[in-house]
Amino acid sequence: MNRFSVSATENYPEWSLLLTWVAVVEAASVSGAARLLGLSQAAVSQRIKQLEAAMSTELLDRSTRPARPTPAGELLFEHAARLLAQAGDMTESVRNLSRAKRNIVRFGCVDSFAGTLGPTLIHGLSGASRQIRLWSGITPVLDKQLEDRQLDLVVTTSAATGKPGIRKTSLFSEPYVLVVPRTMDMDRITTLKELGKRAQFIRYSARSFIGAEIDRLVEAHDVMIERTFEFDNTDPLLSLVTAGLGFGISTPLCVWQSRHFVDQLRVLPLAPFLGMARSDDASLSRSFYLAARPQEVGKLPTEARDVILVAMERLVHKDIAPALGLPPATLWRSLRR
Repeated sequence: MNRFSVSATENYPEWSLLLTWVAVVEAASVSGAARLLGLSQAAVSQRIKQLEAAMSTELLDRSTRPARPTPAGELLFEHAARLLAQAGDMTESVRNLSRAKRNIVRFGCVDSFAGTLGPTLIHGLSGASRQIRLWSGITPVLDKQLEDRQLDLVVTTSAATGKPGIRKTSLFSEPYVLVVPRTMDMDRITTLKELGKRAQFIRYSARSFIGAEIDRLVEAHDVMIERTFEFDNTDPLLSLVTAGLGFGISTPLCVWQSRHFVDQLRVLPLAPFLGMARSDDASLSRSFYLAARPQEVGKLPTEARDVILVAMERLVHKDIAPALGLPPATLWRSLRR
């Protein structure tokens, strides 16, 4: 059969009927589907009958209570759900292509990246032929926005990929560091457990990706410290540390994002306080990844990665390392392969 002939397309069910059927199956009832669609139950029932007529088969077994899909109905649901999802992707892809021709790029990144490397990224990628719009947020939200095509590229700290077609490229890693008040005497404190007995642990909230990762790291070394203060952002965390209310675990970029506190802090490698000789252990660091749909943004991810790595190296050597009093090589590592 010629799928482009008028007679062939007349046999295709309407999209509204397929959408109704998917709603009925997902809601497990006609009444539930009616609520989802904002229709009356009678209207939903009528659409099902129209779809059954178009498909020349029963889709709903009305002998049961509640009515259940027949095998043919289950099969139609699988195909219809897939078609509707593909239709949504098609629409967004076409819109994104139109946006690309207007050279507007929506770039999302975690807060610590936006506040430190964001300006350099904008300068490096913007130009007469391209406009960068920068968003910041937490990793789970950014990943979801990329999946939903609300963003074109994102820099996050999770290696996990979502929908097919999204590719994540490793950028760089930075170590977790111990942050204490500059006035705190650390001469006799050699372990995190000892420090936890003498000062309160001011931590990132477990709601944040960095907070959850630090919690796992600390627990993996059998260090149990009572929860007292928790924050989603670095600024209030370091504010309490500088006030002498406790200590924290952070990263060089996070500390630099709140660099107005640096003069009142001591930043120390975390590894020795966990009894580890090497500070470059992967478990003691967080990594950054650039995620995008390459087929939709072309060479932009490669351009962005190059700009980011050059900017990070310059930032660490010129600003962060001198301010924290630590060797540049201990504060970051490129993951370019």
